[in-house]
Amino acid sequence: MNNHVLASSASFFSGGFEAVAAQAARQTGDDFLLAMPKLGPHGSRAAVHRLSADGRSFLILAVAPLDSLAASLAIVRHVLFFAMPLLIAVAGLGGYWLTTRSLAPLGSMAEQARQISGSNLETRLEIGKAAAELTVLSASFNELLSRLDQTFDSMRRFVADASHELRTPISVIRGEADVALSHDRSSVEYRQSLAIILDESRRLSRLVDDLLNLARADAGHVKLQVQEFYFNDLLAECCRSVQALAAAREISLECHTGEDVPFRGDEELLRRLVVNLLDNAIRYTPQGGHVSAALRAEGRELSIQVSDTGMGIAPEAMPHLFERFYRADKARSRQDGGFGLGLAIVKWIAESHHGAVDLASRPGSGSTFTVTLPRG
Repeated sequence: MNNHVLASSASFFSGGFEAVAAQAARQTGDDFLLAMPKLGPHGSRAAVHRLSADGRSFLILAVAPLDSLAASLAIVRHVLFFAMPLLIAVAGLGGYWLTTRSLAPLGSMAEQARQISGSNLETRLEIGKAAAELTVLSASFNELLSRLDQTFDSMRRFVADASHELRTPISVIRGEADVALSHDRSSVEYRQSLAIILDESRRLSRLVDDLLNLARADAGHVKLQVQEFYFNDLLAECCRSVQALAAAREISLECHTGEDVPFRGDEELLRRLVVNLLDNAIRYTPQGGHVSAALRAEGRELSIQVSDTGMGIAPEAMPHLFERFYRADKARSRQDGGFGLGLAIVKWIAESHHGAVDLASRPGSGSTFTVTLPRG
């Protein structure tokens, strides 16, 4: 094959043609593309068509130099070289501005939170218009403040009520001691004063024990002394222990223990639960009334039901009845020696045994307390 140019639309260097011819000889097929890096300042690409006529082989070339593409790439490189730092700077400044703007409510929340103490727990965080996530965070924090505020209020009431209850017997003891020591008295008068002091001391001791038990329960330091016993025997013993109190008030006490009911739990705490319910029923039942206690075992649960024919409980008082130091009839409770802790202890003992306390009552129709406890 004699390699020479028959026709060309532009000047063509023979050296370039020789390179094309050499590459074409190594190709198969009639149509193909060739890259020619040495043809032109930045190389070229060629589309080749091979044909034969009269026993001779011809190549038809369409050559395109890569100069314009190289120039475009050079422009892109210059743009990237000079514009990229500017873009990075703009992006950094924009990110800083967006971050500062987005976190501004968070900084405001932190500053407001630092100013909240035990004396102003009623304060709430205000962030205005902020992202949805920060709004949820603020709402959650405000809910936490509400719970803390309620807890602090309960603690303040608890301390105030406890102080009041402690002050009453202490004042009586001190008053009786002052009177007894103010002048010489007969032995009978001294015995009367000492009897009053002894009664108030026992009352004070009972109050301190109740407060200590509730404090230990709140701290989670009470460990149940679990043992096997018969709940029907426990109920019968509790009824006998309050029989004298019921007789003194001319109240009939009826106890339905049923058959043997084995149970596993803290016997002393459950005895306290039943006695508190019976004592509460007797104290709030008028002279000539009736109090009944019944034990029922059904499946894997047992229930202790204590009913009375007392004055009943007003609907507005029922939600607060198990709160500490709460009294539906404050004057009557203090006169009868109650502290307003008995039902709070009942609820705690029931819940510590994974049980619950329910109340059904109407003013003037008596009340029924039902304690449900799981067996096993």
